[in-house]
Amino acid sequence: MNLVLPLHEIGEKDRPRVGGKGIALVLMAKKGLQVPEAVCITTDAYTEYVKLTGLGDHIVMELYRKPFEEMRWEEIWDTSLRIRNFFSRTVFPPGLRDMLVPAIQSTFSGKVVAVRSSAPGEDSSKTSFAGLHESYVNISGEEAILDHIRLVWASLWSDRALLYRQELGLDVEKSVMAVVVQEMVQGDRSGVVFGKSPMDESQAVVEAVYGLNQGLVDGTVEPDRWILTRKTGGIISHHPAHREKALRPAPGGVLLQSLAAGLKKRPPLKEGEVAEVYGLAMKAESLFGVPQDVEWTYKWDILHSLQSRPITTPTVSENDERPWYLSLHRSFDNLKELRIKIEKEIIPAMENEATQLAERSFSNLSDTELADEMTYRKGIYEKWVDVYKRDCIPFAHGMRLFGQVYNDVIHPTDPFEFMDLLVGARMVSIERNQMLETMASWIRRDPHLRECVRENKIEDCDSGFRSAFNEFIEKFGGLTWGEARFGQDSHGLLHFLLEMASRPSITESPEVEDMGALQERYLSHFPGDQRPYAVEILDLARASYRFRDDDNTYLSKIEGQWLETLKEGRGRIGKRCKMDMASVEAEQIIKALKDEAESPTACVVPETGLLKGEFTIKARQLVGQPAGAGIAFGTARVVHNPSDLFQFKTGEVLVCDAVDPNMTFVVPLAAGIVERRGGMLIHGAIIAREYGIPCVTGVADAANLIRTGDRITVDGHMGIVIIGEP
Repeated sequence: MNLVLPLHEIGEKDRPRVGGKGIALVLMAKKGLQVPEAVCITTDAYTEYVKLTGLGDHIVMELYRKPFEEMRWEEIWDTSLRIRNFFSRTVFPPGLRDMLVPAIQSTFSGKVVAVRSSAPGEDSSKTSFAGLHESYVNISGEEAILDHIRLVWASLWSDRALLYRQELGLDVEKSVMAVVVQEMVQGDRSGVVFGKSPMDESQAVVEAVYGLNQGLVDGTVEPDRWILTRKTGGIISHHPAHREKALRPAPGGVLLQSLAAGLKKRPPLKEGEVAEVYGLAMKAESLFGVPQDVEWTYKWDILHSLQSRPITTPTVSENDERPWYLSLHRSFDNLKELRIKIEKEIIPAMENEATQLAERSFSNLSDTELADEMTYRKGIYEKWVDVYKRDCIPFAHGMRLFGQVYNDVIHPTDPFEFMDLLVGARMVSIERNQMLETMASWIRRDPHLRECVRENKIEDCDSGFRSAFNEFIEKFGGLTWGEARFGQDSHGLLHFLLEMASRPSITESPEVEDMGALQERYLSHFPGDQRPYAVEILDLARASYRFRDDDNTYLSKIEGQWLETLKEGRGRIGKRCKMDMASVEAEQIIKALKDEAESPTACVVPETGLLKGEFTIKARQLVGQPAGAGIAFGTARVVHNPSDLFQFKTGEVLVCDAVDPNMTFVVPLAAGIVERRGGMLIHGAIIAREYGIPCVTGVADAANLIRTGDRITVDGHMGIVIIGEP
């Protein structure tokens, strides 16, 4: 069977074997459109590869590790990374290789190519799913082409594709992937044209950038945009971009470069070229029978068609967060810009906001004034939550991008080996734990101080210890977990320090190979001209790793200031009602403060149903995701609220719904961590790795299926938790 088909040998009967993208190129080429030379690696090649290498069994194991509907976004990414790593480090079977290489050599010897996905069903009139699968540009040499064919195959199981698994009909036994290998046209101006605007059916849209199209597609480069009448192609309006950069080919990939001064002032397209691009969209629509989204590029003033797909407008429900999750995938250059914004603007502004709120007194305000202050602080907090979601959460993709680069280049057995280069970051939570450890060491050495702390007589303690304790409260006392503030329970904190002092001093990082040697081994895989990029993306990943924890800490300070007023408001209404108002919503408290007539309503607390800690199932073995290597055995401490944290004992296993960054002060005492929330790059997994503690995440309903006092085994290698004696 021929596994490689040039465009001129492909007919309509081959559509299931070459996919939507492949068949579209065939039809455009036959109609005389300027299409780069290309071949299709058929779906049969994918089928042979997964069969001969045994990858099909590995994929099944990963996808059925736990029920898919119970997996969070982070767990889906972990799963796809492991599958991708299987593909990237599996050697091409010799027989299959011999069937692909001659055709690739004969067609593309000495040429630079693009390697694009072409899954059957992709780019159809019903489901476009643009961007769910991978494409790569500026690839040269048969080994690099084969490597990128495997990565395109792996993208069949990308986190983005898995999110749309039902719509795509993903099934391990039936799902296949074709690949288009296409001579790369290194255009000087590129873009997309929508034959029918997604926003207005009477219009068409042309977008254009200098350089390669990838800059526009991944959001790195802002495009000029022309709005046209769909009927005639007449220009309705032109929206110029802020032209600063262009994506150009570079050794091993692409590089964002500054535009020449003359180009910054000139649109990428002349008016006649806008008309020519519009004409391309109309030809494609005539050919395929429905409006098209066409990628194009100009090289030496010749317009080339790179790919075409039907314009589809997917129906997205109001609660569907998948489009938001897809937006978290950011380019390297976008992440660099985000880092500057977070470091230079967002974090200083957060700290300043928290300080200003702390200086606003509210205890002497009237009820109406307090209600206004609560509304003000709540608004401030919600504003920063939006900023956090818009900028801080996407920056976490820096770790993921580095992990992908590391795995693609080094092909490690452990797909999360890259995290060894990230541990040891100077995170705020680690600084907090070091301050606690310092105070615990004083208690450990001084019997008199230990007795003073045991009796909660901080005023009688050593002045140095008292100063350190007060400094700690001042620096971290404003942090929150839920609606509890970290520094409010000084007795609980003193009790916890005694517990820390009862065991030997520890360091925060596990014993690993010298970081300098690890880094040099990583860099040694990059040629000299690629080494600066390798250094830069590692530095970006370390910042992303650090902020994954730190940004929550800064946001927590602002949340704490809002919750202080909520606590005051609940206290006042509680006196009226003569009951605890802890479960009453903030809006109801604000209404009651402004109008005493609202008090009777506020005093009615709704039934809450089952209490935390009520159990209906006694499990024996629970399955999650491996997130911290090692095996631990100990007594479970299930944490539902802050008071549970302060009861934590050395050698217990921390079990919770999710490890909040402001809970991590107990981690140095823990033998292991079990968490309902899943993923290798969530806070619990990150802090566990910092301390070398076995960790399993993504254990469904962990905090209800495990009881405090249960003896449990945490297998951080396999992602299993066993309840009962080992």
